[in-house]
Amino acid sequence: MSFIAGILILLIVINCIVLILLILMQLPKKDAGAGMAFGGAAADALFGAGSGNFLTQATKYATIVFFLLALVLGHVETKLHSTANGATFTKKLQAEQQQSSVPGLPPAVPPTAPAASSSNALTAPLSVPPMLPPTSNTAPAAPTQSK
Repeated sequence: MSFIAGILILLIVINCIVLILLILMQLPKKDAGAGMAFGGAAADALFGAGSGNFLTQATKYATIVFFLLALVLGHVETKLHSTANGATFTKKLQAEQQQSSVPGLPPAVPPTAPAASSSNALTAPLSVPPMLPPTSNTAPAAPTQSK
């Protein structure tokens, strides 16, 4: 299924390149202005009987192919991701249910460190570093000045 998605993506990229070239090769009409850009009689020029030349017809068909490829690719990607995620989720859920002792509950977490008992706390050595002997608090002698 992912192979089909890869082929569809390649076809869409090729179609986009063809559309870009077709649009760039078209000559502007002499009466094309701001009104034509916003739809004033553009529908008559595009969809009229026998209107346009080869480039406008090819652009129209390439646009239709682009939208159809996009719809098919969206459908294929949805199928691909829904089956992959569903299968992975189901496998993880089954593995976790097999590990747990009670069905439906998460498995018990083992303690990370053993609990210290009260008798062990009295006999355990302290982990405090030994203290250094106190040093004398005498200040060093001030240097003498010679004349």
